Amino acid sequence: MTACSILCAALLLAGCIDVNVPVYKRPDTPEKTAFTTMSVPKAAPAETIRPDWWRQFQDPYLDGLIDKAINGNFDIKVLAARIQVAGAQIGEARAGALPSMDVGAGASFEKTTGQPFTKQYNLGTQVNWDIDIWGAVEKGVQAQKAEYRASEADWRAGYLELVANVSTTYFQILQFDDQIQQQTLTIATNQKILTIFEGMEKNGLVPHTQVLNQRAELNRLMRDLLELRRARDLADNALATLTGVPAGEFKVPDGQLQKRVQIPPVPSGLPSQLLARRPDLIAAEYRVLESYDLVGQAKLAQLPTISLTGRGGTASFALTDLLKSFTFSFLPSINIPILDPSVRAHVKTTEAQSTVAEQQYRSTVINAFEEVENALVNLDSHTKQREELQQEVAHLTIVAAQIDAQLKEGVISQLEVFETERTLLAAQLALLANHQQILSDTVTLYKALGGGWPAVDVQSAAVGKNE
Repeated sequence: MTACSILCAALLLAGCIDVNVPVYKRPDTPEKTAFTTMSVPKAAPAETIRPDWWRQFQDPYLDGLIDKAINGNFDIKVLAARIQVAGAQIGEARAGALPSMDVGAGASFEKTTGQPFTKQYNLGTQVNWDIDIWGAVEKGVQAQKAEYRASEADWRAGYLELVANVSTTYFQILQFDDQIQQQTLTIATNQKILTIFEGMEKNGLVPHTQVLNQRAELNRLMRDLLELRRARDLADNALATLTGVPAGEFKVPDGQLQKRVQIPPVPSGLPSQLLARRPDLIAAEYRVLESYDLVGQAKLAQLPTISLTGRGGTASFALTDLLKSFTFSFLPSINIPILDPSVRAHVKTTEAQSTVAEQQYRSTVINAFEEVENALVNLDSHTKQREELQQEVAHLTIVAAQIDAQLKEGVISQLEVFETERTLLAAQLALLANHQQILSDTVTLYKALGGGWPAVDVQSAAVGKNE
């Protein structure tokens, strides 16, 4: 049978299989036009979040921490290295369409009993070229390019996660500082109350159990203070790791959260199109595109392929005669992979993997909606709570001032003053915690909306690639 006949037979076999390469289409997902807790007017996506959004907190120390983390964090360096790996794999995939060459040289020495000693030298080369007639190799190259883009998006997602973690950890540290300061004042107030109770006990005005209860309260407050200091040290260690510094060798200077970090205004009317900027969504969609290309490559791999093999070499019994004569051969061949069951099975595997990638994309989208909605709900609720807390602190401040004035006039006892101060300190701590919650909610919202990264239209990129 001639090569032409073999090729015709192979094409007839190929006509019995599905080799239609799938055209990429973004997986369908539930639609969302806007986020429910934010009303009109709507803001343009480009105007909503600036790339360096953390500078809106107006804290130069935080800006420096984030710069240090971006340059020193090892997790982000791992993601950057994976981009390099994906880039190198593009070249590796592209090499599948290029000819390969093997060159070899050798010598053989033989001695048989009764026969003279013989030696032979040889030099040879072989060139193989599997011609990519149907574009299967190119599909693999396109798949690897999609993985490269997905790796870039992974780095952006890691970058965004890092900035958010540095910011929220820093806010917690400053909150701990304020809480430690307030706790110290509360302990001092309760120590004075204990002194009053001890004096009243000596005069028979209060039972000994009331003194013991106050001492127990001081024990609780001291334990809470030790816990705050422990949590502060652990947060310092976490921030050190985020910035690429060994834990224990870094400490944020003491500060006050409400004085150092300002709450930035969040734009109203946030459009749902901002989710197109989320790096994790972009990475997930690029991996869907990659899976489409891999399905196409697997289907095209079922078609017959043509291999060209050329061999050339020389051999002689004397090294000086090695280059005097050469032999050449040329061997074209046709490979029919459709007869290989593993090739057909690989098509089903890639199709199943494509379904997984599509479902992972849908899962990422639906989770993104929840993250944004939750961030908006938290931010809205904590902002409203802040107004109530501010009024509560204002009212208790007036009460404390009046109680102090009455003390000077001898109308009330020192004990009542201390009780009022303790109530005021508790309200101030609640307001402080609320400030930290709003800051963290803002960070979470900016992170959930893509953190200012530019939007990427994966589907348009796929169409342009195929034209």
